Formats: sequence, structure tokens, C-alpha cells
Amino acid sequence: MVISWQAEGEQYGHPAVCFFTVLFKFSALAFYILFSIFVQSFVIQFVVTVLLVALDFWTVKNVSGRILVGLRWWNEVNDQGESVWHYESLDQQTLETLNKKDAWLFWWSLYLTPVAWVALGIVAVIKFNLDYLLVVGVALVLSIANIIGFTKCRKDAKKQIQQFASQTVASHMANTLQSAFSV
Repeated sequence: MVISWQAEGEQYGHPAVCFFTVLFKFSALAFYILFSIFVQSFVIQFVVTVLLVALDFWTVKNVSGRILVGLRWWNEVNDQGESVWHYESLDQQTLETLNKKDAWLFWWSLYLTPVAWVALGIVAVIKFNLDYLLVVGVALVLSIANIIGFTKCRKDAKKQIQQFASQTVASHMANTLQSAFSV
């Protein structure tokens, strides 16, 4: 069985990955909203919402980013206690073959999710449910971490592509000059 989403002529290249990219984001937001309306158990809401947000973070960072936009990032602390960022991206030729709808869904869902959490945080402040700001805070930290990681990764990938292009042009010019003078 093949899952196929089609809109405006072009299909999603990886519909299952797109589905799960949106599913965990939507599930966390929907659970937070619906549970706060119908049930007043902060502990259950906190645990389940944070679990869904963590699943979203992991899915976007480790699966969606690689498959939908060809980017991967991680951060580690070295022996000196310094935070070191690492970025990976596909080569330029492979990046150009990625599905545009997949990339569009990835970036829009990545940037809109924290906007929704900020709105929910404002609602929590207005309703004086300050406990719920803890849930919103965790969701925002994980969402913003993915935004920072993927934005830096995309900038690093563009810089690598420009360096590769510059090296290729310089190498070609050097070969041309060498062959012109060696005759």
C-alpha cells in the first residue's frame, strides 16, 4: 500500500515522514488544549504533553530533517567543557533533488509551532494558570532548539556550497592557465 498526498499537482516525496512531522506537533498542541479544557489534572497534562513534545523534537531532529531537507545537526560538549555544534548536509546536487513540498512542510511546521506555543503561554498568563507556563516553556525550548540547529545547519550548508563552487572555479581556471602556458 502506498500513501499518497496530492495537492496542486505535486506529491509529497515522503508522505509518512511528513505525516509524523506534523502528527507529534499537532498531538502535543491538541492534547494540551483539549486536556486543559476538559480535565484539570496538571500532572497528567504535563507528562503527556512533554512526552509528545519530546517525540516531536526527536522526530524532527533525527528523521524529518535528514529526509525532508537533507540536514542534520547535533551539539556536544567537548573535553574542555565547551559546547560544539556539528552540521551535516547532503551535497548540492542531492539537495536540489529534494521534494519542494516536503521542504515547505518541514520549514513552515518548524517555525509555526513555537508561535502556537507562545500564544498558549499568553493564554495561560491571562487565565492565571502559571503552572502551565512550565509545559509551554519546555515545548518552546525544544522547538527553538530545533529552529536554531536547523537554521545554523542550513547556513553552514550554503557556506559549504559556496566554498565548493569557489574552489571548483579556481581549480578550473588554474588548469586552463596551466594548459595555456604548457603548450
